[in-house]
Amino acid sequence: MLRFMPVGDSMTIGSAGEHTWRYRLWQHLCATYNGPCKLVGPRETLYDKVADAPTSYAYAEPDFPRTHLAGWGEGWLHMAPLIAEAVRTSRADVLLVSLGLIDLGFYTNAEQTAENVRAFVTQARTANPRLRMVVLPVIPNIRAEADESFAAQVALFNDLLAKAVADLDEPRSPLLLATPPADYDFHRDTYDGTHPNASGEHKIAAAFAEAMHQAWDFGQPYAAAGTS
Repeated sequence: MLRFMPVGDSMTIGSAGEHTWRYRLWQHLCATYNGPCKLVGPRETLYDKVADAPTSYAYAEPDFPRTHLAGWGEGWLHMAPLIAEAVRTSRADVLLVSLGLIDLGFYTNAEQTAENVRAFVTQARTANPRLRMVVLPVIPNIRAEADESFAAQVALFNDLLAKAVADLDEPRSPLLLATPPADYDFHRDTYDGTHPNASGEHKIAAAFAEAMHQAWDFGQPYAAAGTS
C-alpha cells in the first residue's frame, strides 16, 4: 500500500467547513491510482478560526481519511524538525509538500528558507531512505501583488527551491518539483487572497496529481480542476 502524507501550512490544513485540497487529491487518487493507497500523518484536525486553534473536525466531507502534517502559521522552519518522526511513525512513502509562504512572510528570507528545505529533505530521508517527495512552489497570493519586496523574495525562493530540488534529487529517493497551476488566480481561486476556495483546492490538487502522473506514472491526469 502506498502511503501519502500531505505537509503544509494554512492552505493545506484548511479551516472548519472546508474540503481542503487534500480531499480533492484523495478523490482523484481513489479514482485513478492502480493499487491500494492511503493518506497518513500525525494530525487530523482543521483550523478553527473562532477558537484560533487547530481543533476542528468539521470537514465538509467527514468520511475521507483526514490525516496530515500541516499547521496554520507553520512553514519549512517548523516542519523540518518534525518530519523525520512523522515519516517514521506514519511509514509514509510519498510526501506532498506545500510550504514557503509563511516562512517568507514572517520568519526567514529566501536563502534561509531554502536552507530549511534542504534540512527538511535530509531529515525526512533519515526515516525513509526511499521516500518520494513532491514539492509545490509558493503560488500567487495577495501579499505578493501588494508588496514588491515580498514578491521578489517569493520569486527568489522559488528559484532556490528549484535548485534545491535538482541538487537533492536522487534515484532511490526521487524529489519532484510540481508546476504551479498556470491559471491559478488568487482573485478567483481563494476566498481571501491566500487560502483556496473550491476551485483553488482543485487546482492545487491537480498540480500534485499531474506531477506524479507525468514523472512516475501514478494515476491519471487530473480531470476536475476548477469544478465545485
